[in-house]
Amino acid sequence: MRKRTQFAVAAGLGVLLWGEWANWRASHRCLGAATGGSEAVVVLGYRNAGTHANAMNRWRVRAGLRSVDPTAPESRLVLCGGACAGPRTEAALMAEYATQTRGYQGELVLEESSRSTWENIAFAIPFLKDVDRIKIVSLPTHAASAREYLAEQSPELAARLAPGNEYRFGEWLPLKPVFALYGVAKRLHHTRADDS
Repeated sequence: MRKRTQFAVAAGLGVLLWGEWANWRASHRCLGAATGGSEAVVVLGYRNAGTHANAMNRWRVRAGLRSVDPTAPESRLVLCGGACAGPRTEAALMAEYATQTRGYQGELVLEESSRSTWENIAFAIPFLKDVDRIKIVSLPTHAASAREYLAEQSPELAARLAPGNEYRFGEWLPLKPVFALYGVAKRLHHTRADDS
């Protein structure tokens, strides 16, 4: 019985560590060489059925705000997401949370038409053309997929991609393996769609 317990504990720790590593790796994938200068921090929305930002969107806003560089000459927060699951757009709900709850007072742009990650990026592009650095913030695997989409849609802008601050060791620890597996599945689906 003791060996089984030890094996189960070791396997559980292994899965958690793999989840950490996979999310850390995703946070470093598809980055450009941009440093310094003005920036846009793009926060991707998550399906929100209620009239207030849900837990995932609140976390994404916090990750976006901690990604803002206080030394940048200009920072723009771009919040993305249409009304996919409820009466209000994800972008508007996140904006309300960012300004009223988190006290954000900087430049703010709402992209309220998108209904998918691909559209998040496509519809945000007009707000990214005049900045030196672009940070895309979401769960690390989701943000990595979005950076890949930007590389497909606008290679010139993708060269300006810089790391956000969405990855933190230990944050979301029990769920990171799930996020990593979902990210792998999304990449495989996208690759198969490209091949077909």
